[in-house]
Amino acid sequence: MRRSNKAEHGTSLRTAFQGIRELIVHGKLSPGTWIVEGDLAKHLGMSRTPVRGALHWLQREGYVHEHKNVSKSRMFVAPLTKDDANELYAIIGRIEGMAGRQTAALPKAERAAIVEQLEAINRELTTISGTKSSGAGGIFDLDRSFHRLIVSAGAGPRLAALHGAIEPQTERYWRLYASSIIDDLHLSTDEHEEIIRGIAEGDADRVELGLRANWENGSLRLARVIDLFGERGSW
Repeated sequence: MRRSNKAEHGTSLRTAFQGIRELIVHGKLSPGTWIVEGDLAKHLGMSRTPVRGALHWLQREGYVHEHKNVSKSRMFVAPLTKDDANELYAIIGRIEGMAGRQTAALPKAERAAIVEQLEAINRELTTISGTKSSGAGGIFDLDRSFHRLIVSAGAGPRLAALHGAIEPQTERYWRLYASSIIDDLHLSTDEHEEIIRGIAEGDADRVELGLRANWENGSLRLARVIDLFGERGSW
């Protein structure tokens, strides 16, 4: 019975973690928002115990911060800052670069199939860039599909787990600012073309450098947007 209760608690904790993380990533809990455990528990339909545990887990992963004063402490949603974005984009660029090397090492026929899919995604992004016809969601979903395809093709289980842990943290910036960088979208699609050509040719160095450059340049483009609109949730 004790094992069953422990398993149920673990499941509830993970459910709470994923539920709160989704609220944060999708901007439904805005940067800088104070966390109210009772409200979250009610929204998720569970007790406050797994919610409290999930918040400590989210704190370790950088989604929420703790503010302490003499009498009490409170959690709040982590702000979106340039320094944080720079670190996250650098990390995910290196993880994807490692996965991209493995994708470039696949047999030619497998690479050709991946290249065909990547080219189709990039054509859609190029169309959006030319017509300014899509909102942030369209840009984000296509760009994520492009990167995930490369990672799923080349990453082993450990690398995939690392990517799965860091991608949602990056997604906060990716989603919120996607519509603000549409004028620079052609720069990203050009960088995608370099990655695609590297995969087609089986050039691991070209793919790795291309993926890292795409994220590092994306960080610079994002920094200009943050300079314009401010760091959200910072006081």
